[in-house]
Amino acid sequence: MQFQKILKYTLPIAIVAAILAWQKPTILKNQNSLKSKQDTLKITILQTADIHGQLDLHPELFWEDEKIVFKERGGLAHIKTLFDKERAKNPNRTVIVDGGDLIQGSGYVAFSEGDVMIDPIKNMNYDLLVPGNWEVIYGKEKMLDVYKKFETPTIVQNMRHEANNKNLFPSYLVKEIDGIRLGFVGINDPQVPVRQNPIFSKGISFTDIDDNVKKLIDQIKVRENIDVMFLVTHIGIYKQVTLANSLIAENVDYILGNDTHERVRELIQGKYAKVTEPGAFGSFVGKLNLYFVNNKLVKDDFELIDVDPNVYPADPEIQAMVDKNKAPYKTNLETVVGYTNTPLYRYLTVENPMDNLITDAARWKTGADIAISNGFRFGNPIVPKNGEPAPITRANLWNLMPVNEAVKTGKASGKQIKDWLEQEMHNAFAQNATERFGGWLVRFSGMQVEFNSQREKNNRIISIKVNGEPLEMDRFYTISACERPGDPEDVLCRMPNVQDVEVKDYTIHEVVEEYLKLHSPVSPTLDKRAYCKYLGENSFSTVPGTNYIFK
Repeated sequence: MQFQKILKYTLPIAIVAAILAWQKPTILKNQNSLKSKQDTLKITILQTADIHGQLDLHPELFWEDEKIVFKERGGLAHIKTLFDKERAKNPNRTVIVDGGDLIQGSGYVAFSEGDVMIDPIKNMNYDLLVPGNWEVIYGKEKMLDVYKKFETPTIVQNMRHEANNKNLFPSYLVKEIDGIRLGFVGINDPQVPVRQNPIFSKGISFTDIDDNVKKLIDQIKVRENIDVMFLVTHIGIYKQVTLANSLIAENVDYILGNDTHERVRELIQGKYAKVTEPGAFGSFVGKLNLYFVNNKLVKDDFELIDVDPNVYPADPEIQAMVDKNKAPYKTNLETVVGYTNTPLYRYLTVENPMDNLITDAARWKTGADIAISNGFRFGNPIVPKNGEPAPITRANLWNLMPVNEAVKTGKASGKQIKDWLEQEMHNAFAQNATERFGGWLVRFSGMQVEFNSQREKNNRIISIKVNGEPLEMDRFYTISACERPGDPEDVLCRMPNVQDVEVKDYTIHEVVEEYLKLHSPVSPTLDKRAYCKYLGENSFSTVPGTNYIFK
């Protein structure tokens, strides 16, 4: 059964006498005792997600009072101080979880293949890790090696060795605190081989979120006598909310969600479960308090904590580990390659200054009619201060462009481009959340598109112009994008049947560096390359069926 069908799923609760061997959990116990069974017991769950190799304090983008503002946030050493303070508030009753995408997203993790994260993460005393969609970037064996060296329980239900169908990690973990039994099931995105370059996940098979997941949840609930059940999912806010309303989650209390970098500040209540997602890049920590009387959950509360360096100063031991591990790569990565007069970021759902820079550089280099950049919310902003241009380092480029692939060009007809763009819009704006793919629109240079995100599939585009002229259905246009190893040769940024394909002998990072060398300081702004009146210029995420607001 495909995940897109879960809302129609009606399988009754299965009570199974034994759990399959590959589902055996790690069971952790804490045997503090209450003075009286009538006392209220509080258990705290702390959650990080999508740290993406961000080791240090960095600028973070916020939407406040209808404008974009920037604040310094994050850093593993600052997170460690937050963890220690929160543990001290509720000693021996605090559980710390990370929901994946730890080891990809910065130059330091790219050049070390994740190794720079090992020492700090191992010493931050997480209780549980779940791999995310980007964990496969260095290949299966390297992912397994890094996670083994974290020396922290790691779970995921639906990642298996392709050769023998055995799980890469245990499916779940049970943690017991003062007689309260907490169950955690890990789930990664089944679409990893589609979302990432297919070659990254070679040797790994992914199973869907289907009746087998419900069977496992129901087995654990009964067999392990679970009081509170958590799914730790790396599938994105849209599908996590849908899952919370699905019968699959009938025996689930909380979905600790990850992947789409959303900042859930109030629990999203589904039919069966409540959903969280704690931002990204180590800028935030989710804090869920659970209150029990006589082993029964009676209430909860939740907050999203800013990792503010003024509140949580850097832990010196973790900072020393970070500095030591960065040292071999620092000279190269901290080299200044250009300057910007305007803030560079990739946070909005439609158009972003950094994507305008990337696509302008690619079109300048290749001479293509249209240059494409894959749309997603990523990286730490680069922010000028005191009226002076901000330096752009190679580390900055890696934060904002976390994969460095060769540039690929080809030709496509106007009709191909329009059909592809309609599908990309549906991926980003489908009202049925299970049909969303990522949640951000593809970005481009050389093309101007007006659309209505609220229209039905294949009917959202109002107009398309290429270099100021209306798109002609029968005309062929040259297109530039990035190569995705493992894709068919004639596919360009998910557009099939592209003609005259050529993979260049230079990468997108090399192109942007060359462009910056000649054009700095640059001043990218939002210029309505893609514009929807309903969304406006500063468009952040929308989650259908909820009151969620990104801020």
